[in-house]
Amino acid sequence: MPMLTINPSGKTVQSAEGISILEALLAAGEPIKHKCDGKAECGSCHISVTEGRKSLSKIQRIENEKLDGIVGVGSGSRLACQAKLGTENITVQLLND
Repeated sequence: MPMLTINPSGKTVQSAEGISILEALLAAGEPIKHKCDGKAECGSCHISVTEGRKSLSKIQRIENEKLDGIVGVGSGSRLACQAKLGTENITVQLLND
């Protein structure tokens, strides 16, 4: 089971392979905006994956299109609702308030 490190809190939690980062964050009690309930319609769950991003699921068209419309997108940008955990540990930076 992969370990998910969440910044800026520094909290580390064990998560199940195959679930979305959003699901893992909510299970860990981390506050994260997610207005569209994980449908990749709003972009409010935009995060930055700072370590381990190659082990995540590949970016699909719907996620890529939504990220194209978000200001401040970088190479580690993902939507937490769409990125599924693989077998490797990852570190994410929450970008919302």
